[in-house]
Amino acid sequence: SQAAAAVRAAPAWDAAGPDRRALCLERAADLIEANRAALMALAVREAGKTIPDALAEVREAADFCRYYAQRARLDLVPKPLKGPTGERDELRFAGRGVFACVSPWNFPLAIFTGQVAAALVAGNAVIAKPAEQTPLIAAAAVRLMHEAGVPEAVLQLLLGDGATVGAALVADPRVGGVAFTGSTETAWAINRALAARNGPIVPLIAETGGQNAMIVDSTALPEQVVRDVLTSAFQSAGQRCSALRALFVQEEIADRLIDMLSGAMAELRVGDPGLIATDVGPVIDEPAREALERHAARMRRDGRLLHQVAVGPDCAHGTFFAPRAFEIDRLDRLEREVFGPILHVIRYAAGRLDSVIEAVNATGYGLTLGIHSRIDSTVEHIRARLRAGNV
Repeated sequence: SQAAAAVRAAPAWDAAGPDRRALCLERAADLIEANRAALMALAVREAGKTIPDALAEVREAADFCRYYAQRARLDLVPKPLKGPTGERDELRFAGRGVFACVSPWNFPLAIFTGQVAAALVAGNAVIAKPAEQTPLIAAAAVRLMHEAGVPEAVLQLLLGDGATVGAALVADPRVGGVAFTGSTETAWAINRALAARNGPIVPLIAETGGQNAMIVDSTALPEQVVRDVLTSAFQSAGQRCSALRALFVQEEIADRLIDMLSGAMAELRVGDPGLIATDVGPVIDEPAREALERHAARMRRDGRLLHQVAVGPDCAHGTFFAPRAFEIDRLDRLEREVFGPILHVIRYAAGRLDSVIEAVNATGYGLTLGIHSRIDSTVEHIRARLRAGNV
């Protein structure tokens, strides 16, 4: 089986040392860049990436390889420790054996490569399970890593759906660690499965979703705000865990900002991601599109549609979803992360900033936060109180 082969291969790979493993990753980075056009084409065709997004993804994958190679040479070499006179103490690092890397479809090359590269350079054998929607680009990445010198038994590709194949993988007692990127609910399920296992504690490295907010006060420059909102909310068809979902705007500037945002949204072009003129491509699949349509229908009842991007007849077939912005009265109208190009705008009074912070903290999805203010004390006030991983 793949797990048995990985268990057998792990000791020799760990013993090879960080420098040899780092060299393999650096070769992989060179190969990724040399195969840029083919990888971009796969990202466009399989994941619906626009051309600029596909190029950025290839660059990020290569950067991950070089970054982890550099860190391995700095962090994973033996380190002397202080000890009693006449005694030599040294800290050495060893791999955990077999690492399972479960990656998402929204960054099918970059996140896939980042997870795998980190686990490999730390001395682990890897079983990599990509999202079932994007297996081809993952297979291409694995081939390049093998070409770069990573033994085939050390890096193996496991294809299949998450509910069956992924669940069986993380539950396998031969797996010594799990890296996961995806939904919060799935991360909880993996955590429960690992906790139910007997034996040593198995580390879970999980990066999940976010009900990401931006807070804009009356001192902000509207042109800068609109530019950042457009990029964060609608790039990659809003299918980023860090994408903007909730825009809090101080009521004194809300009307003007909404008008400017609507005008900017009207310029977005939705269509074939293989065309350079396209700004927003399709969402990943039909279930995703249907979920967004259901949410949009609910927002029409609970809120007010501010703008919906026009979609041409060339989008009649496929999984295209028109980007749109709704105004809602409070954040708890959003029950869970909405993974697509839908922005929710909420007005707030100047004296109610702390209520905004409390509302965002209450979601429990504090992944990213944006702040637009020219008052340093306001920025520090928000940053000190709002629980977000990236500000």
